[in-house]
Amino acid sequence: MILIDILTDGMFAAIAAIGFGAISDPPLRAFSSIALLAAIGHALRFCLMTYLGVDIATASLFASFSIGMGSLVLGKRIYCPMTVLYIPALLPMIPGMYAYKIVFSLIMFMQNLKVPELQEKYLIDLFTNTIITCSVIFMLAVGATIPLFLFIKRAFSMTRHEKN
Repeated sequence: MILIDILTDGMFAAIAAIGFGAISDPPLRAFSSIALLAAIGHALRFCLMTYLGVDIATASLFASFSIGMGSLVLGKRIYCPMTVLYIPALLPMIPGMYAYKIVFSLIMFMQNLKVPELQEKYLIDLFTNTIITCSVIFMLAVGATIPLFLFIKRAFSMTRHEKN
């Protein structure tokens, strides 16, 4: 049952990443790599959060780092820049539910201006969800770009053929 959950999570992330990739119009040879990176990254984050109890921001950092490293390896193989591969693969990990809760808390805060107890509750929810959303997005960006800085020479020569 655990393996099915992990594979299902990865499969849905791969499908979403292919959709996000189609919007940015990468070469056709990149789609399988985008799907693979998204599936691995999202499944890793799922495992870290579900089975090891890691928080969403830290899990996102490790998952995005794995996507960044994978895009370095796969990008060289298919002659594609890292960003073409890792940006669509990262997008399924954007914390949409927390972003939705930010807007919901803000609306509820504004609607309950005359009820201090509810105001306090919604203000706390607003700040909590904002911090979580921003930290996850920041960690996604940091994790995916660390390989770029660690292997800067290789990252910028990925689309170049070696001279004989």
